Amino acid sequence: MKTIGLIGGITPESTIMYYRVLNNLANQYFGDNHSCKVVIYSVDFGEISKLQKQNDWDALNKIMFEAGKSLEKAGAETILICANTMHLCIDAVRTATSVPVIHIADATAEKIVDKNIKRVALLGTKYTMEKDFFINILSSFGINAIIPELDDRDKIHQIIYTELSKGILSKASKQIYLQVIDKLIEDGAEGVILGCTEIPLLIKQEDVSVPVFDTTTIHATKAFSMSISQ
Repeated sequence: MKTIGLIGGITPESTIMYYRVLNNLANQYFGDNHSCKVVIYSVDFGEISKLQKQNDWDALNKIMFEAGKSLEKAGAETILICANTMHLCIDAVRTATSVPVIHIADATAEKIVDKNIKRVALLGTKYTMEKDFFINILSSFGINAIIPELDDRDKIHQIIYTELSKGILSKASKQIYLQVIDKLIEDGAEGVILGCTEIPLLIKQEDVSVPVFDTTTIHATKAFSMSISQ
C-alpha cells in the first residue's frame, strides 16, 4: 500500500470524512485491523476562507505549494486536496511535487460516465459553481453541468461556510438543499454532484431521486485504488 497525502483542514470536517473513508476501504480490502497509510498536512481554514473572500489566489497558491512540498517530503506517494474549491490551486501543488495529485473533478467525471449520464447538477461553494475549473473538466468528458440560480447559489454557499464547515447539520438547511436539487432535476439534471466535500454530511443518496455523486468518497476511493495498484 502506497502512502496517501492529504491537504486537509479545508475544512476539518471534510478531512475527517476523507480519513474515515480511506481507513474503511483499507479495512475492507486487507481485513483484520488494517488501516490506510496516510500523511495529513492541515492548513488553517480561517486563513484560507479569508484569502478566498479577498480573492487572493496568489497567496492561496503559495500555501498549497508548501503543503504539497511538505507532504512529498513526509513520504506521500499520491496527494489529495480535501476540498473541491481549493482545486483552483491544483497547479501549484503539482508544481511543488513529483507525485500524482488526483483532481477531484476527473475522478467524479469518470463515475458519471460510468452511469452514462450526460447532464448533471453541480452544487458547491460559489467558487465551485461559478468558476469554470470543475465545469470545464466535466465538459471534457462530454458532461453538461447546470448550476442553481443566483439566490439558491447564495443559500448553498452560506450554509457550507456557516454550518457544514463547523459540523452543524440543520433539518431546515437540508430542506433548502433538497428544494434546490428538485428544481435542477426539473431542469433536466440526471444526477447531482455534491461538489463540496462537506455536503455529503447533509445529503445522502436516499434523499434524492436521481444518482448522487459524493465527491469526497469518489476522490478518496480513487486514491485508495491507486495506492494498492502495482
